[in-house]
Amino acid sequence: MTAIGTRINETGTLLREGGAFYLRRDLGGRYELELHRTPVDLVEKRVRLLGTLVGLDLVNADGVAPA
Repeated sequence: MTAIGTRINETGTLLREGGAFYLRRDLGGRYELELHRTPVDLVEKRVRLLGTLVGLDLVNADGVAPA
């Protein structure tokens, strides 16, 4: 289990379910994302996520970009 406050630098597929965004991780599992901007052009595409783990499977995203 990863500790709260850990920096996250992972790749996966960006998903949107309802009003929430998730990263389906290449390593398995998924993170819910707190985003500062809405990357609708990257939904269902492979991306790199940079951010900080702030809760159980919840990441405050500094950035989401094409992988």
